[in-house]
Order: sequence, then C-alpha cells, then structure tokens
Amino acid sequence: MQAEPGVARSGGPRFGLIVSKAVGNAVIRHRVSRRLRHVCAALVEEIGTDCDVVIRALPRAADASGRDLHRDISRALGKIRDKTRD
Repeated sequence: MQAEPGVARSGGPRFGLIVSKAVGNAVIRHRVSRRLRHVCAALVEEIGTDCDVVIRALPRAADASGRDLHRDISRALGKIRDKTRD
C-alpha cells in the first residue's frame, strides 16, 4: 500500500482510538484509552509498518480487563489478516 501523494509517513503502524462518551465518564474513558494504547504497543510487531488501525471502543470496554481487550483486538486483527491473504 502506497502513501497518498503529499502525505508523509514516518514509519511503523499508526493507531487511532475512538472512545466516546457512551463508554463512560472522563475517568473511565481515559482508563480505557490507556489500556488500548498499551495493547496497541504490544501488537506493533505483528502489524505491517504501512498499516493504519482505528479502534472504536464500545461501552462494554469500560468493564473489560486489559487481557480481554488484547484478546479481542488480536482476534480482530487476525481476521483482517486472513481476509487480506485471500
């Protein structure tokens, strides 16, 4: 995948997080964001350097452990990887 003309890329996959007010109050949203950032950092090596990943947290993410988030995101990325290999 090539970068769009005029768009600079500085290496490594990029992650975007969407944690809306539906997830909870500010404290809960920040906690979910921190957990998701931690999961993304752990998964960097498994993702191509030219990938952009956007993760939208659902309300149930507020009660999920870091381990649950890691499992769910890994599973989703695996499904995407499988589809792109076909």
